Amino acid sequence: MERPGVLIIDDEESMRRFLTVLLEKEGYRVVSASSGKAALQVIDDEEFDVAITDLKMPDMDGIEVLERIKSKCPSLPVVILTAHATTASAIDALNKGAHQYIEKKARNDEIALVVKNALSMGKLQSENHALKQQLRKSGADRKIIGSADEMAKVFRMIEKVADTEATILIYGESGTGKELIAREIHYQSRRAQGPFVSINCGALPKDLLESNLFGHMKGSFTGAIKDQPGLFTVSEGGTFFLDEVGEMAPATQVKLLRALQEREIIPVGGTKPVRINVRLIAATNADLEREVNEGRFRTDLFYRLNVIPLRLPALRQRRDDIPLLVEHFLKLYAPQGEITGIANEGLDALMRYDWPGNVRELENVIERAVILNEGGEIRIQDLPEKVVRGPSKQGSLVIDTPSLTLEELEREYILKVLHHTGWQKKRASEILGINPSTLYRKLLSYGIRERSPAREEDAPGEGEQAEAA
Repeated sequence: MERPGVLIIDDEESMRRFLTVLLEKEGYRVVSASSGKAALQVIDDEEFDVAITDLKMPDMDGIEVLERIKSKCPSLPVVILTAHATTASAIDALNKGAHQYIEKKARNDEIALVVKNALSMGKLQSENHALKQQLRKSGADRKIIGSADEMAKVFRMIEKVADTEATILIYGESGTGKELIAREIHYQSRRAQGPFVSINCGALPKDLLESNLFGHMKGSFTGAIKDQPGLFTVSEGGTFFLDEVGEMAPATQVKLLRALQEREIIPVGGTKPVRINVRLIAATNADLEREVNEGRFRTDLFYRLNVIPLRLPALRQRRDDIPLLVEHFLKLYAPQGEITGIANEGLDALMRYDWPGNVRELENVIERAVILNEGGEIRIQDLPEKVVRGPSKQGSLVIDTPSLTLEELEREYILKVLHHTGWQKKRASEILGINPSTLYRKLLSYGIRERSPAREEDAPGEGEQAEAA
């Protein structure tokens, strides 16, 4: 096993000899340099695990050496060594990234312990960096696939906006890959080394969403047994992705607006503001301008979020990408090559289908087909019946009632989708492209709590229900 390497930088030969003997006895590989300039040349040729530099040197002082080393090797721990320690110089060194600051008169065991701790810290930083690279690579494995003109526009927009600090609002139906786009923006930005944190605003009860976003103080509500940081704090220095932002309650919208305007938050039950350094990306599958006009979403928050709008096309609007996506998902779910491809009739069925669930639904269909297939090509019988059957007048959701108001048209369409799915609300919400909680609220507003008795005679029979499902 290779010994850990330590680089000693000191203009005093006696000090270099003393440290070399001490650290070699501890099992380290030691290289010394008589100046900062010489040390930087050595670092270009060799790798080290710890560097120890004198503070006072004629050609380049220890602070400058520290800064130059950090610019070359950010994760290399640097220990500052001096004969004349002062509080000011110690603080300056630590602020510039030094691991620790020790005096030359320190005992041998103290110096050995500092080097040992610096070595452990360096290993942790290297492992952390490697883990981030691995996570980034795994994220890249789920890359954005598309060559259609609509996706080319999206890619060009990502390149333009990624390295800015501007807030971005991504529009797109459910399943179009809004979070995937948000991650790509993050990884192409200057915040790529920071965390990427996401939350679906429609997936949490509204009374818990605020606590999750902004954190809470101990005792602020029943069950708050300790202070808890919110996701804005967790994503410090990185990107925070708010999915389905249109589902946010008015009171939480006010707090989000403050966070965007003042760059600070106040935890639930707290009184002191907390500064934040976060880039916000939001997404919605709703028409937020309509929500604003109808008073369900704050106008001022909408304009804060809608600095750069980015619209994702539905899969039915870029059918030419379906073969590319199929090939990608086959490699993902059959990595050993046990599936050789998809039969022409199967691909034709995929091309005809309208994909209400978009790319997410296509991925699920391919995963299912790989599981059911017994080897060779994906056949048409491996695909779900609804995909094979394709659009038909019997299952059509078209409404030819131009005399209806917009609200009546929406109500009629929602009821037709529910009838089509056998009143499976989760499936209906996927087709409608809205959150299940939104569908539930709309049904309540229509006075419909369960299956409408007035439409009971229209409900599908047992066989039809199975077919709709």
